[in-house]
Amino acid sequence: MFKVLTCLVTEHDIRLVLLAGLVCLSACLTAMRLYSRMSGARGLVRGAWLLLTALVAGSGVWATHFLAMLAYKPGLETGFSSTWTIGSLMLAVAFMAAGFYASLLVDEERSSKFAGGILVGLGVAAMHYSGMTAFITQGHLTWEPVYIAASAVLGIAGATAALMIIGKSRRIWRQMAAGGALTLGVCALHFTGMAAITIVPDSSIAVPTSIMGVGMMTFAVASITALIILGGLGALLIESGANRSALERIRTLANAAYEGIVVVQNGRINDANSAFCELAGASLEDLLDQPLVGGMLTFDDPLQSDELRREAHLQPVGEGKSIPVEVFSRQMDDGARAETSGLEVLAIRDLRERRGAEEKIRYLAEHDGLTGLPNRNALQVKLRAALERVEASGESLAVVCIDLDHFKEANDLHGHLAGDQVLIETARRLTANLQAPSFAARLGGDEFVVVQITDQDQPAAAAELAGGLLEALKVSTSWEGQEQAMGASLGVSLYPDDGRTAAALLANADMALYRAKESGRGAYRFFKREMDETIRERRNLARELRQAITDEELIVHYQPLARASDGEVCGFEALVRWKHPVRGMVPPLDFIPIAEECGLIGPLGEWVLRRACADAASWDKPLRIAVNLSPLQLNNPALPTLVHEILITSGLSPARLELEITESALFKDYQRALDNLRRLKALGVRIAMDDFGTGFSSLSTLQSFPFDKIKVDKSFVENIHRDERATVIVRAVLGLGRSLNIPVVAEGVETEEQREFLRGEDCAELQGYAIGRPAPAETLGAWTNETPGLSPPPAADKPVLRRKRAA
Repeated sequence: MFKVLTCLVTEHDIRLVLLAGLVCLSACLTAMRLYSRMSGARGLVRGAWLLLTALVAGSGVWATHFLAMLAYKPGLETGFSSTWTIGSLMLAVAFMAAGFYASLLVDEERSSKFAGGILVGLGVAAMHYSGMTAFITQGHLTWEPVYIAASAVLGIAGATAALMIIGKSRRIWRQMAAGGALTLGVCALHFTGMAAITIVPDSSIAVPTSIMGVGMMTFAVASITALIILGGLGALLIESGANRSALERIRTLANAAYEGIVVVQNGRINDANSAFCELAGASLEDLLDQPLVGGMLTFDDPLQSDELRREAHLQPVGEGKSIPVEVFSRQMDDGARAETSGLEVLAIRDLRERRGAEEKIRYLAEHDGLTGLPNRNALQVKLRAALERVEASGESLAVVCIDLDHFKEANDLHGHLAGDQVLIETARRLTANLQAPSFAARLGGDEFVVVQITDQDQPAAAAELAGGLLEALKVSTSWEGQEQAMGASLGVSLYPDDGRTAAALLANADMALYRAKESGRGAYRFFKREMDETIRERRNLARELRQAITDEELIVHYQPLARASDGEVCGFEALVRWKHPVRGMVPPLDFIPIAEECGLIGPLGEWVLRRACADAASWDKPLRIAVNLSPLQLNNPALPTLVHEILITSGLSPARLELEITESALFKDYQRALDNLRRLKALGVRIAMDDFGTGFSSLSTLQSFPFDKIKVDKSFVENIHRDERATVIVRAVLGLGRSLNIPVVAEGVETEEQREFLRGEDCAELQGYAIGRPAPAETLGAWTNETPGLSPPPAADKPVLRRKRAA
């Protein structure tokens, strides 16, 4: 060590020694920065960085050596051989490339770093001693092997320490420490190696004039070193600038994304955009290097091999509630850079809004949108669960089917908003009268179901519940200041007596409901086995009637009306008949009530009106046609528009159409009915009051509206001369008609005696089997055509009672 210091102090120019040290430090620092880039690259990119690193390190060591040699002053004439000078540079670059390459053969292995350090250290030694071969002076060089070995060991130690320190880190302090270690190793090798030589002067040895002088050597070393070091620094600056620019662009794009984007390496957060920071409730500085998967992020399901999208929960920093998220992942290992190893980019989408929408959709799928009660699908699920419960617990269960009385009429009279209000109020009252676990559901329309679960005995508990529900539903409600009547009919089935499945209990409760409606509504009935066939038959008939209207199995028969004075036919009344392909002719008494119950009376009435107007328009004689209106039709605001459209389509004159209404139909919604009647009168249509004398207030009705005709109910006509009171009533009605100048028609005239009495009392028109039976349109030619010689169909040979129903 003393000899090394003596050599350094006494035989060297300290200024050039310091310059050599500065050049060595600059080159080593630059080389270590380039090495960190090289260690983070792969493939051809790594090869390019390796070449540049080797050039900078090799030229830096070479420049250090020759600057130190220029500082060496042995007191003799000296020079340098150009061949070995250039050769030592190439040798230094080659060893540096081999050493750096070997250090990265196995990632994160100390053995690779150690092997690389040996090669780099040997390269520095090889360059030094080959460079010494280029040194020419007037004397002989003698060498001390101990110093040679010590110099090689110092060079290897410095190089190995540098590679161990830097590893694969890009942190500047590690690069500086590694550069310093390599600088110490290079300088220690050089000056220990210089202490190994002794020059024995020999005047016989001449220094050739062709060798490189000190000035030329200084210029060459400085130029080559500056170019290579500046080139390396330039590459670093260009790459750093490009990386920063690309990073800024990527970060700007990432921060503009709606989803959270987070970069993870080996399970820890490497980077994140502002959306993820906001989602996580922390700044980027607080999130860096924090574990993500298994820490903040917990996946709901195990990963499938082909799955890129997964659902998870993100736990924000602090005590916030976990957030449901959707995670899309992509591996970023591009194979070109080691720093991308284990790198993964996750796009994290907040699912709270979507989950809320899904919950709303799920709620709407299982609940009625108007009343909030469980719908038909949810009822099936809840009822099956209730059956499992009572089966296990021994509790009792009852199913109550509820149908609102006359809801369709109320809905049509007051509008759909008023009908909705009735449904909402019904749901509220049902819920208010139930205690969990019992529940209510809406099947649709005005149909509700209540499922009672109780530990009380049946049927007493079900009867108590049904009675309470009837009382709750009979209280009227109001809509826009108008009272709306409410009421309901209930059918009850019990588990397990009436069924052990949800379907059986609902079907049987529905049958009991039909029986309750048949008995006059506003009541409840328990299911009885004998109901089964009767209800099933009525349901089949309702279904077949609906199809019959579509398939036009219905036909219209026409019963003539004649003037009482001369017996001349002046018009016909349209009466609907059903010609069933299997049942034959179905009486109106059988299917009209079913049409009213299942909401088919409207389509049925419209079909009869269209058919009658079309047939009447085809007759040669301008005879009137009378058509009955149901209460639902009369109170339909669209009725005048419909009649107008039918008259235009059929081509029938309005004066030939006569619409018959009953007093009971008029009083369903008195004001609306009168409004419709006035609009129909404005079209030129005639209006007749049917079944006069059987309504609520016949005289007040006549006062309210100028009817074109009054029809005396057949129940009075058929008892003329049989019941003195009936005879007096008929005579009084005829007198009333004359006083009010309203023609009177007598229905149900079946005997000559009745005809003579009515003619004598100045009755305007007659209708009944004594005039003619109802017959199809094609058989009416003798009455409706102008062709002479045809005889009308015969009247009844004897009185036959008939049952007329309004279409």
